[in-house]
Amino acid sequence: MNKFFKKRLSLINFIFIPIIFLWHPNWLGFLGIQPYWPLFWLLPWSMINGSINGIIFGFFIGLILDSLTLDSNFTQIPGLILCGFWFGRIKMHSDLLLGHFRYGLICAFGSFLCGTLYFLQILFNNFSDNNFLMFIPSAQNVLAEVFLTGLLAPLICSQLLRLFIFFMGDKHYKKFL
Repeated sequence: MNKFFKKRLSLINFIFIPIIFLWHPNWLGFLGIQPYWPLFWLLPWSMINGSINGIIFGFFIGLILDSLTLDSNFTQIPGLILCGFWFGRIKMHSDLLLGHFRYGLICAFGSFLCGTLYFLQILFNNFSDNNFLMFIPSAQNVLAEVFLTGLLAPLICSQLLRLFIFFMGDKHYKKFL
């Protein structure tokens, strides 16, 4: 039983993404905005398993999160697929301090990419309306999300990466623990 959980720990953690997305803890927010939770799991997973798995799981995370949201006109799938591909191309370094700051910058840029793609979908959908300028202040939401994601990513991503490497038993990555 213990071996079962060790081999599937990263997939069990995958289940927590929609739970945290729905839970929406207020004490972690800034200006009423939360960090972009899926990137915290997608970065370490893609770094270990590569771009193809990053694309696949980016698609699945986007599909799950889109099914949970009430407004079905817009999707998070393109941003998560691009981030999954990009995160899979990133190699790990043995410099621990550099790695922590790098996780924050990478996740902040990924959050900016996902938030911008989502915002552009809303903007293009409402472009023909006379009040499309009403959506411009939502850039503040994207920037707050980028800030929080970049702030929390070094803490969360580094721990998830260590957890994934430890329980996956990959000897190539053991030197990064």
